Amino acid sequence: MTSERLAQQVIATQGVRLSAADVAKRITATVQPDTVLPQATVTDVSGARAEQIARGLTTDFVRLVQELETPPDARVATVKVEVVAGPNLLGAPVSPQPLRDLSLAGVLGLLSGLALALLRERLDTTVKSVEQLHQLSGVPSLAAIAFDASARKSPLLLEGSSQSPRAEALRQLRTNLQFVDVDRPPRVVVVTSAVPEEGKSSTATNLAITLADSESTVLLLEGDLRRPRIAEYLGLEAAVGLTDVLVGHADISDALQPWGETGLSVLPSGSIPPHPSELLASAGMGRLLDRMRDRFDVIVIDSPALLPVTDAAILAVRADGAMLLVRHGVTTVHQVSAAVSALRAVDARLLGTVFTMVPPRGAEAVGYAGTYGYPSTSQSRSASPRALLEVPSRSSTSSASVVSRRSVQPRPKLWGRVVKAPR
Repeated sequence: MTSERLAQQVIATQGVRLSAADVAKRITATVQPDTVLPQATVTDVSGARAEQIARGLTTDFVRLVQELETPPDARVATVKVEVVAGPNLLGAPVSPQPLRDLSLAGVLGLLSGLALALLRERLDTTVKSVEQLHQLSGVPSLAAIAFDASARKSPLLLEGSSQSPRAEALRQLRTNLQFVDVDRPPRVVVVTSAVPEEGKSSTATNLAITLADSESTVLLLEGDLRRPRIAEYLGLEAAVGLTDVLVGHADISDALQPWGETGLSVLPSGSIPPHPSELLASAGMGRLLDRMRDRFDVIVIDSPALLPVTDAAILAVRADGAMLLVRHGVTTVHQVSAAVSALRAVDARLLGTVFTMVPPRGAEAVGYAGTYGYPSTSQSRSASPRALLEVPSRSSTSSASVVSRRSVQPRPKLWGRVVKAPR
C-alpha cells in the first residue's frame, strides 16, 4: 500500500498533482489484530486531496494485487481482495489538537524542569546554608550578611545605611566576635576567605568601622599586599604603608592614617613588594604587631584568599585567630574544606565563619522578627553612628519612649587593654 508503484497508479487514475514519493508518504498501512484485514489511512493538509487519494486506493490496490498474484499461465489471481469499508473522511482535523498538545507539552515541561532541577542540585557543590557551613568548618557561624546590590558601588556603611540589614549583620558579627572567647576575646583578627571575590575587604573595613563606633581604638591593617583595596574604599593615600614600615623606609607614626571621628586608624599596604609572603613572615612583622597590640584595642587585618597564596595562613599564625568568609552559592564544599585544612595545618585558630551575600529571600534569607523603633531619616542624618547605637531607658511617667541626654548610658567597650598591676 505504501509502495511508489501503487502511488503512481493513484496519480494516473485520480490526477493527483503530487510526486509518487509524496503520495506514498501520505499513506499509512496497518493490519487489524487477529484478522487478515489491512487498513489504509491517508493523511494530508487538504481533506479533499486525502479523500481523493483514498478513493484511488480502493480500486488501484485491488487491481495491483490481482496483477501481482496472477500466475503467468493463468487468468485468475490466487488472492482475492475486496473493499469492505470506506473511504470515510473524518469531519474534524486530526492535527493539531491544541488541548491535547498543550497538556502534553505542559506535562513534558514539568518533568523536564524537575529532572533539570534535580540534576543541578546533585551537581551543585556550593555552600547554601549555615548548617552546611557549620558541618564543613566545625566552628560556629558568626554572622550571615545579606546580599546588597549597592555594595559594589558603595561598600562602606555610613550614616545613610546604618539601619540596613547589612549593617545589622555587621553589628551581630561584632557582638559574636566578642563572645567567641569571653575570658580572652581576640584582639588581632585576620579576615580571609577561601577564594577571591567573596566580600573580604569590604567586610573587614566595615567591621573595623563598626568596632570603632563602640568607642574602641581600632587599627585596620591592609595585609593584602597583592590586591589592596582598603585605601581605595576609605579614600586614603596608599603610597606609604605597611611595606615601607617593614623595610625601614618609613616610621609607623608617619604611615598610620586616622579615619573619621572615631578611634579608627588605617595602615595601608604601601608599595607592592615582589615577595609578599616573605615580608609578612619576617620578624619585623611580628614586632610591628606586638607594638600595635599595646596601642590599639583591636586590630583587624585584611588578608588575601587562603587557597591561591599562603599570606593569610602566615598572618593567622601571628594573630589571635581568623574569620573565614564564605560566599553563598559560589564557594564550593571542597574550597571550604581546603581553606579550613590550610589554617589547621599551621595551627592557626579559626574563630568562626561569616556567610556573605546571602539572598534576601529564601530559606537562608536574613531577617528580623518584630518591630524596631528606628529613628526617622531626618534624625538618623543629624545623629552620629555612635549615637544611633545607644539604647534609651524607659520613662516611668509616659508610655512612649523618651530619649534624653540623661537617659542614654555610655556604651561599654567591647575590647579593653589588659594592664598588669605592678607587684
